[in-house]
Amino acid sequence: LCTLGNGYFASRGAAPESKAGTGHYPGTYIAGCYNRLQSDLDGQVIENESLVNVPNWLPLTFRLEDGPWFNPSEDDLAEYRQDLDMAGGILTRTFRFIDAQKKEIRLAERRMVNMSSPHLAALETEITPLNWSGAISVRSAVDGRISNTLVARYRQLNNDHLAVKNQGALDNGKIIWLQAETTQSHIRIAVACRTRFFLNGKERAPEHRLIDEPGHIGREYEIAVKEGDILRIEKTASFYHSKDQAISESTEASQNEVAGAADFNSLLKEHQRSWRHLWQRCGIDLEAADSRVSQILNLHIFHLLQTVSVHCIDQDVGVPPRGLHGEAYRGLIMWDELFVFPFLNLRIPDLTRALLKYRYRRLPQAKKAARAAGYAGAMFPWQSGSNGREEAQTLHLNPESGHWVPDNTQLQRHINIAVAYNVWLYYQVTGDLDFMSFYGAEIIIETARFWASIASYNDSLDRYEIKGVMGPDEFHTGYPDAPQPGLDNNTYTNVMAVWLFCRALDILEFLPSNRLRPLQENLAIEQKEIERWSDISRKMRIVYHDDGILSQFEGYDDLEEFNWEKYRRKYGNIHRLDRILEAEEDSPNRYKISKQADVLMLFYLLSADELGQLFERLGYPFTHETIPRNIEYYLKRTAHGSTLSRVVHAWVLARSRREQSWNLFCDALNSDVSDIQGGTTHEGVHLGAMAGTVDLMQRCYTGMETREDAIWFNPALPGEVKKLSFNIHYRHHWLRVSIEKEKMTVDSQDEFGAPIKVGLWDRLWDLEPGRTIELDLRR
Repeated sequence: LCTLGNGYFASRGAAPESKAGTGHYPGTYIAGCYNRLQSDLDGQVIENESLVNVPNWLPLTFRLEDGPWFNPSEDDLAEYRQDLDMAGGILTRTFRFIDAQKKEIRLAERRMVNMSSPHLAALETEITPLNWSGAISVRSAVDGRISNTLVARYRQLNNDHLAVKNQGALDNGKIIWLQAETTQSHIRIAVACRTRFFLNGKERAPEHRLIDEPGHIGREYEIAVKEGDILRIEKTASFYHSKDQAISESTEASQNEVAGAADFNSLLKEHQRSWRHLWQRCGIDLEAADSRVSQILNLHIFHLLQTVSVHCIDQDVGVPPRGLHGEAYRGLIMWDELFVFPFLNLRIPDLTRALLKYRYRRLPQAKKAARAAGYAGAMFPWQSGSNGREEAQTLHLNPESGHWVPDNTQLQRHINIAVAYNVWLYYQVTGDLDFMSFYGAEIIIETARFWASIASYNDSLDRYEIKGVMGPDEFHTGYPDAPQPGLDNNTYTNVMAVWLFCRALDILEFLPSNRLRPLQENLAIEQKEIERWSDISRKMRIVYHDDGILSQFEGYDDLEEFNWEKYRRKYGNIHRLDRILEAEEDSPNRYKISKQADVLMLFYLLSADELGQLFERLGYPFTHETIPRNIEYYLKRTAHGSTLSRVVHAWVLARSRREQSWNLFCDALNSDVSDIQGGTTHEGVHLGAMAGTVDLMQRCYTGMETREDAIWFNPALPGEVKKLSFNIHYRHHWLRVSIEKEKMTVDSQDEFGAPIKVGLWDRLWDLEPGRTIELDLRR
């Protein structure tokens, strides 16, 4: 939670003097820097790709006279405090230290990863001797002896991703540098560090000696101080890698950047200015009964912007579900962007555009994967890294049993729906026809082709079916005792595939002819293909239970009910029932249980009106009872084994069970702050849940939708919220939205441009630039 980042790279909040252990784990991660390694597991060779923990720039420690080097786990700290300043992106630490000879010092430290200059980070340390005079020795280093060992269940795998190629020091006594290369992807990562000393405000050049060890480069300095003196040490670091743009070579670039960098206070000033501008765009002002709600929401925004920022716009990167904060999921790109993009669409749409192009650039690989599996179109992977091939594990370790068990998560083909949905939602918010014409339409059409090829026609039912997949639930990987994994007719997948066909047909209708003709020619879109999409969109099979409940998948109603009370009494925390049952030589495939929302994801992504239209198109019933009945059925069968689960359930309950929705929202809000998900926050924050909680406040409780070339509202603020205000960017307009119990205002903060349409309930208004609409919420 104390990680600092700027979208290009991030460093965990480990203390500078620490090494990897139970209390601290120094980790710095550069967006998009992946590497693959092979490991031998009982004679089976598996290959995994990971976001690499790069050389550690932080090492800085001290000793008093000839005493031992400072070790906070062993030495006596009289006081200790650590603060995270979210407004300015600064991590501070202060403590008093008393050594074995009763020498006492006060230390104050400030750290930043610069949001203005994305290659720079800086650490400022002030040491004040309180009751003695003498010499202080300081070591400042760069450590390249780094492995990816944060996540315990990955430690049996090969984790040594780096080979140090070069290291050294420049002659001025201030700069050290190190270059390492990833072992498979051959990315050359360079870090250069400059260390400066100031005694009572005046710069000093202490005596020093070089520490040059394999994979570790540093300097040891010694300086005389008197009681009450303030020794200030500035350490500035610069990271570059060989895939960066506009450089000749990474080591040279890092050395030049750090040599020319300003002093700490100047860097801090520009860093804080950049954060101030981000908060003006992205902050949420909330008056709630519990002030922590607003604080935690803004913490979530803070970590989101540290992972994906404006510095990602010119990079080829995606959205890692655990941020740039750790090594869980090996830093790969999954479906969590589905929960992240709605926030970015309305704040920094150019950033969403750039992140969507991560998917577009991997469209050729997705088409290759579809062909290899015997399908048409594009089949995006469940887990993606450097080039877009499938990176999901074939085996994973169950920490409950110690067994390596098959991992079938690559069957979650619904990732293809998520990618297309993200494209469509971006277009609805921005109206970016250029993006849709040149990038988005191709993604949607190629994924529609995939679903058309995976769907099979059932003559006896006159319906199309989708077989051999997994839904979002993840507990169910197949049928009980079946020899092959996969499930048939997952309702979420089938309905959303129909939604996707409809959007592909829409694109062929609304694209201007001068954009449509090249697209049809380049993709060889034929009329019979369009007719097949239309036919499937009217004849997809949806499976129901006998009582009319939407079946999570065909055969779900035949599974056994699960004894929830027995397992709660036995285990307490049963979020990961899949691991518990496997350790008991049982399987969740036998039971009516879910890790997270599956059917209910439909009610999260689509409005009741949209779903009603889809079901009518298919010839299935969809009444006002459909949503509440399915929520009631599946909610009590869900273990919430994912932090995303509470986000979705809070959303779908927001109108019908407002108190329960708020409670689930608060649970989701505390996912990382209180580390409620089985102690996993130290492996990386849960970025999807963080963004999801913000989106609950931004779109769910305001009833905000972007459709039919208008932005619509239908507010239903929780009773605990008195007032909600935020800025959003819609169709080239910056809007200030403020909602209270009885009134709502939408203020256009632009001076020029075409009017936009703003809707409340079933009424529409034209909002001119620079004008304000005030709406009465009393019915």
